[in-house]
Amino acid sequence: MTEDHAELTASFTALYGSAPEGIWAAPGRVNLIGEYTDFNDGFVMPLALPHTARAAVARRTGELRLHSTDVPGGVVRLRVDGLTPHEGHGWAAYPAGVVWALREAGHKITGADIQLTSTVPTGAGLSSSAALEVVTGLALNDLFGLGLDAAELAVIAQRAENAFVGVPCGVMDQMASACCTEGHALHLDTRDLGRRQVPFDLAAHGLRLLVVDTRVKHALGDGAYAERRAGCEEGARLLGIGTLRDLPYEELDAALGRLAEAGADESVVRYVRHVVGDNQRVEQVIALLDAGDVRAAGPVLTAGHLSLRDDLRVSCVELDLVVEAANAAGALGARMTGGGFGGSAIVLVEEAQADTVTKSVLEAFTSAGYGTPGVFPAVPSAGARRLV
Repeated sequence: MTEDHAELTASFTALYGSAPEGIWAAPGRVNLIGEYTDFNDGFVMPLALPHTARAAVARRTGELRLHSTDVPGGVVRLRVDGLTPHEGHGWAAYPAGVVWALREAGHKITGADIQLTSTVPTGAGLSSSAALEVVTGLALNDLFGLGLDAAELAVIAQRAENAFVGVPCGVMDQMASACCTEGHALHLDTRDLGRRQVPFDLAAHGLRLLVVDTRVKHALGDGAYAERRAGCEEGARLLGIGTLRDLPYEELDAALGRLAEAGADESVVRYVRHVVGDNQRVEQVIALLDAGDVRAAGPVLTAGHLSLRDDLRVSCVELDLVVEAANAAGALGARMTGGGFGGSAIVLVEEAQADTVTKSVLEAFTSAGYGTPGVFPAVPSAGARRLV
């Protein structure tokens, strides 16, 4: 048992009076390309980070007891048979929602003691909430012998966030946390959950993918996700298709014209252009990786950022500054990743240029009077797993 595992076991034991039955981990993620496409049945390409949420867990009867080492406050105690959606509970709503979703699906979860700790930065657009959900689901799946596979756990975790917490997210974050593998990016078709592990060994190509956490979150993001989802659904309705996934890229221009003729709000036109374009960009990046031309993916990342900035309008001045400063300093490409309005950007750089590009981004933030961002390499890592 590693020192970290021993420490988590000791804190669980001190908190609940007996040892946990095991320890599990689930990672955060960055999304290489394909943003706001997952709730449109589209394509995404995330990779798991080495940063994880870890959970020490033991079964109990009747009650769910939750504690996080990362959040001030005592143990949150909830009756398992009294779990009700949209009742708050703060951070505890994410693991509690998984218990609720499992029970709603007919699984006999009697209760649990859970001690959580996480190294996934919160508010950084790196899916700290999905990591909490997936690690809880995986632990309960193992302890209660539910027999669910990784994709089924991801869908349960998404339902927890949608129906219990009340966030209308797609399934990408949970699938990335549950299903990614070390050294790969996950090419995911969110319509049927078909997936392919795409080798993504940047070091072998002399490259590095940097994550720049702006450490800002703008209130503008509140409700903006749901508004964009509704706009995408309106666009599909006006075009007479099930989802925007059904619109081929080759027909995009004609479809945008039809939307304008139908009197669609200009925001709907922009959202459709972004989603269909980003599905195409995922396909472009896949083809480049398959051909071994990883460097050529850089401009595709930057094009994705411009679409997120101008068509979806979910970027912010700090994210734009990362992209501008990184590219000006010689990066191959950069874009915001995640839901936007703050959070993180990714930067594809030559390994030899990583320090120079990082320095330029930090200097740009200082010159603009912004706080210092966090910068670290995104190393494609393993998905959810049992540790002990």
